[in-house]
Amino acid sequence: MPATVRGGSRVQAKPQAKAPPSPAKRPAAMAPRAAAQPRTGNLRPLQILMITAGVLTLALGVTLATGGRGERVAGDISHAIDGRFGRAGFRLAKVHVQGASPMAVADIVKAAGVAKDQPLLGLDLELLRSRVQEVGWVKQARIVRLLPDTLVVAVVERRQLAVWQHAGKSVVIDDQGRTIPEADPGRFPTLPLIVGAGGATHAPDILPVLAQRPRMMERLDALVRVDDRRWDLRMKDGGLIQLPAVGEEQALIQLEQLDLRSRILELGFQRIDLRNPDVVAVRPRETTAPGQLVAGGA
Repeated sequence: MPATVRGGSRVQAKPQAKAPPSPAKRPAAMAPRAAAQPRTGNLRPLQILMITAGVLTLALGVTLATGGRGERVAGDISHAIDGRFGRAGFRLAKVHVQGASPMAVADIVKAAGVAKDQPLLGLDLELLRSRVQEVGWVKQARIVRLLPDTLVVAVVERRQLAVWQHAGKSVVIDDQGRTIPEADPGRFPTLPLIVGAGGATHAPDILPVLAQRPRMMERLDALVRVDDRRWDLRMKDGGLIQLPAVGEEQALIQLEQLDLRSRILELGFQRIDLRNPDVVAVRPRETTAPGQLVAGGA
């Protein structure tokens, strides 16, 4: 810059100091870079959970404030959230069934009606529980979500009591006398066989009494309900034990005393009539030799 002359004197102009560059004008290359974020729609799964809680609370408030007219809005919001969670990885991949026998698991999973890759947080757990409890195997059910991808179905299974044969059909019943439709009777060869109308209803009463007498149970072929009033015990060797309409346990105690004295269950018989509490009538096998003592009175 040329010198300036004032009053005949020559003065040298001083150079101005350069101001530091403003931060606002700092080159873009110098700006600090933000840390890279994993993209799940630009949100982490934890952030999605927090946002979801707030959104659902807001949707509930809208629904209540509008007397239910906001249900469609809430449903749309829920559907959008399900999609966001699905993209975040919260999709159904595994179903764990706890407390059920191997035969029951397939029926329980089928009744739940869930499919692979469904949004896990969009599942209605109460609806799933009600479906599972309609299965004959199931006495009680509980459904739990296990993030990120697992559904746990915990059940209490009904105890199989007997096979009931009536009107040309055979079914498995539980310890309350209720039918388990999904159970195949052919897969339960060790269960006692109950025959006749009313047998399922009364089996839970008589079977525990017989279970206390293993010598008799191992020889038992079937329990036959007679006129829905009383029981006949059909033995594997063809013998028949007739129980009274009331006081079955006392009648069986009489039979046990008879067996202790004469080993009647081992020797065999054609029929033992216990219907009269004062008399135990025994008809021996037809092949019994004449004069052979089979049993005495009670």
